[in-house]
Amino acid sequence: EKDYVGFASLPNQLHRKSVKKGFDFTLMVAGESGLGKSTLVNSLFLTDLHKDRKLLNAEERIHQTVEIMKHTVDIEEKGVKLRLTIVDTPGFGDAVNNSECWSTITDYIEQQFEHYFRDESGLNRKNIQDNRVHCCLYFIPPFGHG
Repeated sequence: EKDYVGFASLPNQLHRKSVKKGFDFTLMVAGESGLGKSTLVNSLFLTDLHKDRKLLNAEERIHQTVEIMKHTVDIEEKGVKLRLTIVDTPGFGDAVNNSECWSTITDYIEQQFEHYFRDESGLNRKNIQDNRVHCCLYFIPPFGHG
């Protein structure tokens, strides 16, 4: 029964192949500074993703624009490999006028989808790196106008 090859065993074959290859997961965190984004990510994955981060003072934060920072860690649990990429968005929502601050984030997400689609449509599809954003956690400040 174990040597059976056919449609009935396809789910098991795909499962084994996926587990052997490992998984890519990209988590984006967005929200104003000081809401606990890094703290949540560090405690979720028991890692310090920002050991070499330089904290900006108030003057520097005024001139800062939204930038995209990627941190990748390889996690293995019970033989299953996970390549975890955290996409951080420092500067998001920190400016005085935030009317266009989301455009950097949406542009980044769209670029990753286009890149993946281009790779998937190409000839060499064996080792495609999946950098699409799979999940976005948006942090809302607990104070405001409502």
